[in-house]
Amino acid sequence: MRIVAVCGLGVGTSAILKANAERALARLGLSADVEASDLASVAAAAADAQVVLTSTELADQVRAALGRTWAEIIEVENYFDVDDIGRKLEASLG
Repeated sequence: MRIVAVCGLGVGTSAILKANAERALARLGLSADVEASDLASVAAAAADAQVVLTSTELADQVRAALGRTWAEIIEVENYFDVDDIGRKLEASLG
């Protein structure tokens, strides 16, 4: 399973989201290849992803960049809320 964490520049915020998604997955007993990406590279990064995690503010831009995709785009309001990230991932993957 592949998950892509997306932010505007692909450095700080996506790295935080990536780390917290990995923590959430570990708590759920799941494993996945989680990658951080910037908005400009998301189409290539998410080509074979099942889930794309991003902020509510960037969600529409991510959808536009991806075009038609079968990856679920999950909007995360608080990148530091591991429990909320876990609930959203569990709902998506469960």
